[in-house]
This record gives sequence, C-alpha cells and structure tokens, in this order.
Amino acid sequence: MKTYTITVNGNVYDVTVEAGEGGAAPAAAPRAAAPKAAAAPKAAPSGAQGGVKVNAPMPGKILAVKASVGQAVKQGDVLLILEAMKMENEVVAPQDGTVASINVSEGASVESGDVLATLN
Repeated sequence: MKTYTITVNGNVYDVTVEAGEGGAAPAAAPRAAAPKAAAAPKAAPSGAQGGVKVNAPMPGKILAVKASVGQAVKQGDVLLILEAMKMENEVVAPQDGTVASINVSEGASVESGDVLATLN
C-alpha cells in the first residue's frame, strides 16, 4: 500500500493505493488532506492597483516588460513577453485603459494565474 499527496485545482488530497488481486486495477481511496498554509501573496510594487487584472495565461518566464506604469494602452497592445515552452508569448491588454501597476520584472518566473499587471 502506498500513500501519495496529490494537488488538483489547488485542493490537496492524500490518496492511498492498494495493489489489486489477480491483475485487478489498483483501488484508490481519496481522503481530504489537512489544508496547507497558504503562501504569502507576492508584494506588488509601489503604486495603486487597478481594477482590471492581467493574469499569466501559463507558467513561464518574463522576457520583457513592454509597458510602463501610467501608460495609456488600447485593447490588444502588448504589455509583456512571456516565454513558455521555448516560445515567446505576448501578454496583451484585455481592454483600453491606463497601466496602474506592473507586478513582475524581467527574468521573473510566474505561474498560471499570477497577476502580471493591472489596468484602470
């Protein structure tokens, strides 16, 4: 019998797997694990947070920051370049607005869903 800890969509589960008899598939008995302490939120640089969040679409590394705080942007304007799986991906403004904050810097590693920037 083996016990594994599995995380699915942010929920942590302890799963025990037993070997089946006569070639039967192993049986899994999931049970909720004790909640782990939440990681401290990343500190945003000084400046006000905007109402529109621009999140990382996938995990990767920030190659370039193309916009600056206070810059007016139109929907589709490139804010950042995110490298993921050896490809450069443009992170664009979801709507017209003004850049309120840039929460990452060049070379930073980000996870999917991390707030990269905010717009007003």
